[in-house]
Amino acid sequence: MYALVDCNNFYASCERVFQPQYNGKPVVVLSNNDGCIISRSDEAKALGVPMAAPEFKVREMLRQNNIKVFSSNYALYGDMSRRAMNVLNKFTPYVEVYSIDEAFLNFEGMNISDYDGYGKQIKNTLLKGLSLPVCIGFAPTKALSKVANKIARKYPERTNGVYVIDTEEKRVKALRWTKIEDVWGIGYRMKKKMKAKNILTAYDFTEPFHESWIKKEMGVIGLRLRKELLGESVLGIEEPGNKKSIAITRSFPKQLTDFDALRERVSTFASVCAEKLRLQNSCCHTVVVMLATSEHKTPTTKHYYHNAVTLPFGTDSTLTINQAAIRILEKLYEEHKGERFQKAGVIVTQLINTNEKQLHLFEEENPKHHQLMKAIDKINTKIGDRKVKLGSQDSKTWNMKQNMLSPKYTTRLDQILVVKCH
Repeated sequence: MYALVDCNNFYASCERVFQPQYNGKPVVVLSNNDGCIISRSDEAKALGVPMAAPEFKVREMLRQNNIKVFSSNYALYGDMSRRAMNVLNKFTPYVEVYSIDEAFLNFEGMNISDYDGYGKQIKNTLLKGLSLPVCIGFAPTKALSKVANKIARKYPERTNGVYVIDTEEKRVKALRWTKIEDVWGIGYRMKKKMKAKNILTAYDFTEPFHESWIKKEMGVIGLRLRKELLGESVLGIEEPGNKKSIAITRSFPKQLTDFDALRERVSTFASVCAEKLRLQNSCCHTVVVMLATSEHKTPTTKHYYHNAVTLPFGTDSTLTINQAAIRILEKLYEEHKGERFQKAGVIVTQLINTNEKQLHLFEEENPKHHQLMKAIDKINTKIGDRKVKLGSQDSKTWNMKQNMLSPKYTTRLDQILVVKCH
């Protein structure tokens, strides 16, 4: 049996943990640079606040309805997610972290007679220990557990946040209830093709006469999904692995034209990429730099520019990756001088395990870099906030507009919650 645990309105719920005065009141959380709405409490949803709406377009609506607005506080959300996943590991050793607010659980080999009761125990533990509300769906497969979770979320009064698909009758009823666009893995384009084929629900998707069409349009992935919905488990819990590429991209608070300002941002993004490489014990061979202008220019204008360089050796050195990124930036800037850039990014790819790194006969990285990076990581881990940086970097790692940012309650000692006792 599998379970999908999903934290409700995760970002908004994290804000409420430390500011309970907003429990029961409408809350929204904005994306980077206070751009779009990326999380809404149920109360905000009930007022009709649209998901992904630009804040400036709904600003008056937010004000009139006295909706509390927060800037995204990813340090807080990431730490709360880690704590939640640690709690889930106490209920089963088989946990797949699917996203920052979702995890699949597998109970293979465990003797559990009452999954509904076990789900309520998990739910209450997370609520009591972290004040995070969750919904849990149990089913014989991962795809069906997604469906069960949606039912638990849709009907909280009847399910108490936990729903179990453990009979054929429940499976069929759940699939007939689930719209095809709500099926795990069905995107917007595929939804249109499905509806044109009169596949309107998850149950329609499992009908035998659609199998050959699914194979033609979706290949083996579609056939696996169909088996999962039929109750045959073919997707197991995935072991966490190293990323195949690492990308750091951010929008700017305002458009940039100055090369020095762009170089500072690209240098910072390259440094974070290198830090993440060392964290997962990897090296990269290729560095990519991306620049973007405002997408609100004329629709025919290209607004993404990128270039790449392949290094003769694998590296995880901040110095080497930064130098490569700056060389690319210089070329891009010269080619598109006069543009007003809204976003930049650095991507490192062609990753290999550090222990599998092959030495180059004629050209190799300075061996002193390894010890230097090791010392920098040790200091930054101890002090925090990436205190040791390159001279070309700004004091802020993420130079973003965050006018409504809450404190980092769990990751900064100077911002820890203060409780006054009388």
